[in-house]
Amino acid sequence: MDTPPPLADFGHVTDWVFDLDNTLYPPQVCLFPQIEARMTAYVMRALKVERAEADHLRNHYWQLYGTTLAGLMHEHGLDPGPYLIDVHDVSMAALRPDPDLRAEISALPGRKIVYTNGSAPYAERVLDARGLSGLFDGIFGVEHADYHPKPQPRAFETVFARAAITPARAAMFEDDPRNLVAPRAMGMRTVHVAPEPAPAPQIEYHTADLTGFLRALRHARHTPRNP
Repeated sequence: MDTPPPLADFGHVTDWVFDLDNTLYPPQVCLFPQIEARMTAYVMRALKVERAEADHLRNHYWQLYGTTLAGLMHEHGLDPGPYLIDVHDVSMAALRPDPDLRAEISALPGRKIVYTNGSAPYAERVLDARGLSGLFDGIFGVEHADYHPKPQPRAFETVFARAAITPARAAMFEDDPRNLVAPRAMGMRTVHVAPEPAPAPQIEYHTADLTGFLRALRHARHTPRNP
C-alpha cells in the first residue's frame, strides 16, 4: 500500500537493504533495456543462435532461474565472469544525481546495503552516476551470492551472512515482487518500489516514490508522540 509507513513497523530496523535497478533509480530511465540488449547479443555469440532464439532464451532463463546468467550457467556451463563484464558495459548518461534521495538514505539509522543481481562493479557505476557513492556500508552483487540469483533463498542467505545482517532487524526495498518472498519469510520488513502496486502476501508496503517513503519515515521518527 502506498501510504505513510507507521514508525512502529520500522522502529526496530537497523539494516536497510536496497535493490539497485529500477529501485535506486526510476524505471523510466530505461537503463535495464541496454543490459537486456547486451544479454541477447551475448547469448547469440555464446550459443551460436539467431536473435529471436537468443531473446527467447534470455527471457525464459530469467523466468525459470531468476536471471539469464543462472540459466546459462546451469544449462550451458557458461563462465560468469566475462558475461558480467560484457552485459554491464552500458552507458550511464541517462542517470542523474539525486540529492534528495541521498539525503533520505543518509538519514536512516543503522547500516545501508545495496544487493543486486547485477555485479558489484556495475552497481558502483550506477551509484556514482546517481550521486550515491560513499553512502552504503556494503555493495553486494550476484558474485557475492556465489552466482545464485534472487529470488533463490540461498542467495539471500549467502549475502546476508556475508553482510552480517539479522533479517528480523532489517528491511528490504525491491522492484521485483518475486525478490521479496524470501526476505519476508526470513522476517524482514518488505517494501515494493514500483510505479504500480502488485498485491502479494510478501509485500507489506508499496511505494512509487522511494524518496517520499523514506522522508515519511524520517518525519515519523522526529514527530513528538502525544503523552
